[in-house]
Amino acid sequence: MSPAETTIPQGYGKVFSRPQSLSDAPTTYCPGCLHGVATRLIAEVIDELGIKDRTVGIAPVGCAVFLYRFYNLDFVQASHGRACAVATGLKRANSDLMVFSYQGDGDLAAIGTAETVHAANRGENFTVVFINNQIYGMTGGEMAPTTLPGQRTTTTPRGRDVASTGYPLRISEMLAQLDGPRYITRQSLHDAPHIAKSRKALLTAFSNQLEGKGFSMVELVAACPTNFKMSPDKANKWLVEQALPAYPLGDLKVKE
Repeated sequence: MSPAETTIPQGYGKVFSRPQSLSDAPTTYCPGCLHGVATRLIAEVIDELGIKDRTVGIAPVGCAVFLYRFYNLDFVQASHGRACAVATGLKRANSDLMVFSYQGDGDLAAIGTAETVHAANRGENFTVVFINNQIYGMTGGEMAPTTLPGQRTTTTPRGRDVASTGYPLRISEMLAQLDGPRYITRQSLHDAPHIAKSRKALLTAFSNQLEGKGFSMVELVAACPTNFKMSPDKANKWLVEQALPAYPLGDLKVKE
């Protein structure tokens, strides 16, 4: 029996459904991956604001490379790290568009650092969704700019050594020091209360763009069970115990 044919028992009502902005295509995310949660939250916010027909997303290289399959929206594919540059061009060419990029830590905070910093510094009026899972996910679990000291990856099998590779890059703290950004926040996806806070942050970020207030970035701390080589529950436990102390949650910049 298909979901459409399912009979709702008497006394019950349907309270949960797929957002209109979200397609019915199966995702390519690994089991337990929190990218799926973030993907849905964005769709819910777009629906709530009624901006589906004017929204354009940007899918760069990384776990988000097939993002255009998962939404009923227009999308542009960007080269690795160049999402903020593409977003700048789209928004300046047509200011009526609602533009968002969806980027991982390797894309945004490594190869795309320059594009990210300068777009934020200029106060470009688009929205960035930044997934910080402390590792390169798609390419095999290599060390990322956000990898923690001592954390093991395929390129740091003995743990990240800050003497040779430096310290984790706290990109939100960096951007919050600039005059250009309107809203910089860091939230987490590890449990229901924090997912609700992440949704609220995304709503604020998209609303800022809708009102022409400038650059907003929502950093979402997540786990990568596959490359952590952990079950999803253990990966989330590690995130709470290890990652969140290094990446404190909350608003880092709210410019009135």
